[in-house]
This record gives sequence, C-alpha cells and structure tokens, in this order.
Amino acid sequence: MLLPPSIKKNDKLAKIIIYVLSFVVFAAVVFLSRYKLEVDLGFDIHIFAQVNAFINSMVAVLLLSALLAVKRKNYLLHKRLMLTSIILSVLFLISYICHHLLSGSTVYGGTGSMRYVYFFILITHIFLAAIILPFILFTSYRALIAEFPRHKKLARITWPIWFYVSVTGVVVYLMISPYYS
Repeated sequence: MLLPPSIKKNDKLAKIIIYVLSFVVFAAVVFLSRYKLEVDLGFDIHIFAQVNAFINSMVAVLLLSALLAVKRKNYLLHKRLMLTSIILSVLFLISYICHHLLSGSTVYGGTGSMRYVYFFILITHIFLAAIILPFILFTSYRALIAEFPRHKKLARITWPIWFYVSVTGVVVYLMISPYYS
C-alpha cells in the first residue's frame, strides 16, 4: 500500500524553496572553496575527509537498500532510508565544507594512466554533485506529497546520479588520500 502525503502540496512554494536552497548551497560551496582558514584545531584536519568517505559509503548503502525496499513494496522502509540518506548528505556537506576550509586543495600525485582515470572520475563527480541537489529535493517533494508517478519518473534520473556521486566520492578519497600533507 502506498503511503499518504506527509506534507501539503504547494508546488509554487516548493519550487521557490528548492531553487533557492540549491543555489545557496552551490554558491556557498563555490565561495567557501576559495578560502582557507589558518586554524590549528589540534588534530589532523583530514579526519573530515575520512568522515566524508564514510558518509558517502553509508549513503551508497542506504540508496541500494532503499531501492531494494521499494522494489519489495516496503514503502515505509524506503521512505525512512531515503530520509536518512538526505540527513547524512547534509552532514556530508557540512563536513566537506569544513575540510576544504581548513585544508585547502590537495594535488593528486599519481602519474600515467591513473592520472587520467582520477581526473575523469573527479570531473564527473564534481559536475554531477553540483547538479544533483535540486533533483533530490524535487524527487523527495513528489514523494512527500504522494505524487508517486511523478516521483518514480524523477527517481529514475535522480537515483543513479546520486548513487554515482556517493560511490565516486569514496573513490576520489581513496585515490587522493595518499597525497594529503
């Protein structure tokens, strides 16, 4: 049985909130990535990168679990897993900003064909991470107002991109982490 609406439908307000939130998050990440804070926190600041990789791993597992849950028509579990994925993604974003504010950029030190592999993964990861937020929010909104045909149509685009971004986030971490100084 499908779930009842969790929120009242208001497409106009939802669009405004989703576009504004998506723009603000994107602008904050771009703006803050240009700065580095010189602060000694008394611990290795690359712990944030480890936290990011862990969160991305958890989101990927939750996304797979949510896909299985919806295919088994366990809609309540699907909803809970997806909301948990969103919450973890917010925590990821906070940790990501902290890491880049405190550590700055790290240069990939690999050579040969691995360098091309790394940059291909990194570039596709960054591009898709930059565009995924409004997709996630619109897909979630359609589910929360119980417009399941539109939710499903959007989810077929959103889910694989979000999953790719989560998995490649871990891969990028594994490839760049030996070059943290």
